[in-house]
Amino acid sequence: MNRPEVMAWRKVTRAELIAARMAMSPDTHKAACSAIDEKLGTILSVCVPTLIGAYWPFRREYNIVSLFDRLIAQGHCIALPVVLGKGQPLEFRTWTRDTPMASGVYDIPYPAEGVPVYPSILIVPVVGFDDAGYRLGYGGGFYDRTLAVSEPKPLCIGVGFEIGRLPTIYPLPHDITMDRIVTEASQT
Repeated sequence: MNRPEVMAWRKVTRAELIAARMAMSPDTHKAACSAIDEKLGTILSVCVPTLIGAYWPFRREYNIVSLFDRLIAQGHCIALPVVLGKGQPLEFRTWTRDTPMASGVYDIPYPAEGVPVYPSILIVPVVGFDDAGYRLGYGGGFYDRTLAVSEPKPLCIGVGFEIGRLPTIYPLPHDITMDRIVTEASQT
């Protein structure tokens, strides 16, 4: 497929995968989130306390917020992304339960103030993914741009649901692979 065909395929596939995620029953979604909590918690429990970049869940993504308190209790610090503008990498700012939040792109909360920080582990939401570790996101390219300029590159853990598994996302030159992908059914 050429680039325009890939981009059209991604747009359709992204919409289908988001619709499938939104259609998950509350019980199925809750069970899947619990299974991901367990897998992701196990992976991170063996890590030296560090700064972990995460995200605020959107459109029934895996609800990582439920894991934040456990990670903080283990000595980790949490940072959330801030969209600075179209075509720019994300900025991360530290977060605690007391952090004043603002509403950003798609009304997703982010830390209203703070200096930029640089996570050594980055937990990235996936809409879709393939076995090569490539992720299909929302199409803005924010994480790919962020990873392209990160030195050193953080350990990248993609997190999503098994319904997002694809044979390929038809990677393009700007796509950056995740080091691991965790779903309710697997961890690679």
